[in-house]
Amino acid sequence: MSIREILLGNPGADNALLATVDTGQSLHRILFDCGEGCLNSLKQSEIQSIEHLCFSHFHMDHVSGFDTFFRHNYNRPDGPVQVWGPEHSVEVMGNRFRSFTWNLHKNQPGEWIICELRGEAIHGSRFRTREAFAEAHELPQKSLERRTLFSRPEFRIEVMALPHHTIQSLAYRIVESDRIKICPDALKRSGLNPGKWLQEITISDYEEGQMIEVDGQSLSLKKLREDLLTSSAGQSIAYLTDFCIEKDTDAWQEAVEWLSGTDKLVVECQYHSRDQSLADRNGHMTATAVGRLAADSKVGQVMLMHLSRRYSREEWAELLAEVQAEFPRAAFTNHWNF
Repeated sequence: MSIREILLGNPGADNALLATVDTGQSLHRILFDCGEGCLNSLKQSEIQSIEHLCFSHFHMDHVSGFDTFFRHNYNRPDGPVQVWGPEHSVEVMGNRFRSFTWNLHKNQPGEWIICELRGEAIHGSRFRTREAFAEAHELPQKSLERRTLFSRPEFRIEVMALPHHTIQSLAYRIVESDRIKICPDALKRSGLNPGKWLQEITISDYEEGQMIEVDGQSLSLKKLREDLLTSSAGQSIAYLTDFCIEKDTDAWQEAVEWLSGTDKLVVECQYHSRDQSLADRNGHMTATAVGRLAADSKVGQVMLMHLSRRYSREEWAELLAEVQAEFPRAAFTNHWNF
């Protein structure tokens, strides 16, 4: 498995993150935010293959490109579009759907599932294209367990609410499941012949005492797993934007614990440290604070985004240098050509 990421948009403009989880059997695309022009570099087929759209919050620079996403997906035939966001997401999305004129919708496919985070609970509703999105069909409430919004055997999407001035901004993290592999040397030592049974023993769900037929023998599935399998941690990537937390606070420590060991942190870098007062006033992080957060969290790499347009290109380079002074493994995305 692997996670690939593409930062969408230009420096000083709206940004979004497209992550693709490759399980080896299928691709799963997750889009974080949808600012103006962020989808312009994607093919129509790529936009239509996005399974999850995760909004941090509903400020204009994070949602202004949604109409493009909606236009390509409003009647998607091969399954629902899943949207995640902060409290009031169902209301906001419902209003957006109904802001268009619908008169050719009755036989159209298309379903949208909108889920919003309210404290430690997930509330959701289903909208249908054939109903002109007129009714929000409420879904059963779910508890947010271990910060997990969504999970499947190969990966999960986690969430954390962070303060952004007077509102909350949701941060997200994709975490792959542990990678389970057959150890070739152990298989050779066992004297067993390779076959379809190897696929069966990699399945994590099994009953205690379960047996499996291998080379005409009935062997313990548990023992085979212990003898032949190796496990390693999967990859992880986090997306944090439009937030402000201070070192040596509970919010800082909570974020550090959640991010601990994340392979790549994609994070806003709005202000120079000399503009601390502006950062505080607008609920954003300075470059120095971003670097310290990355260092304290012991992440693998940092990709900076969401740079303030008040600065010149030279000053953006200075932002990067400020972050690197605290955390050397920080960079801009390659296509920004810094």
